[in-house]
Amino acid sequence: MRKISPPPFTITSAIVSLVAEIGQAVGSLSVFAAQAKALRLRRINRIRTIHGSLAIEGNTLSQEQITAILEGKRVIAPPREIQEARNAIKAYDLFGQWQPWRQEDLLAAHGIIMGGLLDAPGKFRAGGVGIMAGKDVIHLAPPADRVQPLVRDLLHWLKTTAEHPLIASSVFHYEFEFIHPFADGNGRMGRLWQTLILSRWNPIFAHVPVESLVHEHQREYYAALNQSTGKADSAPFIEFMLKMILGALTPQVTPQVTPQVARLLQVLIGEMSREEIQRALGLQDRKSFRARYLAPALTEGLLAMTIPGKPNSRLQKYRLTETGLAWRQGV
Repeated sequence: MRKISPPPFTITSAIVSLVAEIGQAVGSLSVFAAQAKALRLRRINRIRTIHGSLAIEGNTLSQEQITAILEGKRVIAPPREIQEARNAIKAYDLFGQWQPWRQEDLLAAHGIIMGGLLDAPGKFRAGGVGIMAGKDVIHLAPPADRVQPLVRDLLHWLKTTAEHPLIASSVFHYEFEFIHPFADGNGRMGRLWQTLILSRWNPIFAHVPVESLVHEHQREYYAALNQSTGKADSAPFIEFMLKMILGALTPQVTPQVTPQVARLLQVLIGEMSREEIQRALGLQDRKSFRARYLAPALTEGLLAMTIPGKPNSRLQKYRLTETGLAWRQGV
């Protein structure tokens, strides 16, 4: 049987330290898991995950718009971006059915993620591909005839490695991006698959929005990929991803709720228009209401528009988000 060489990576002292810190954080996650269930944070984090991963690829949909799509509501946005969100929602719904080392599952996931967006979703690329930064090629992926054997070897290594899943998932993520096995969708697939690997180690990772934090550090994400390629060693990328994982494991900070916003959250029932909310609060000054009540609640993600694509629509109404509901239930 042909011997498969492991991917090149160095276990640095920083990696060892980060794995230990994450291990300690995971040890206290039973409390966080209970909170996530009680406060319905899992759905919030799933939306944050989808939003973060798509935003890295240039999708401009807001979290409110993705929530609306999830709820089957009409959203006014570019059709491709809506399709990307629908695909991602479906993929994460099927998350628990896949095994990270099975090629057929990898292809099936890509077929869902890129359905309606590529001519041949769920199939390895047939031509060459490069990663561009402006007009410059920063990475030329292996030729198409090498993709299938490279992916096969990587999946075999993933299945048989004794490395800690935190390290193995990060190595896989880097190597997957290096191979760039598909014509499009490689970034979102790499991030999805790392989350899948981690969730097989501990199910809580299915609800930890690592992708959202990666989006906030998008420049460093690409820098770590490039640095690892330059060194022919994925250690820089491993360190970066472990930092993102550690940051994402920190329970979400309670939103800043002013007394005015708190009053708004208490009186809002179902879907209400601006006029209805003002009457419920006993307020007459429209400008003051928007500045001190409505705008802060929207900024903190406690409130969402029923027609997010038309913020000034005369039919616009507002509803509590999952975060807003969680805050009100916790009072």
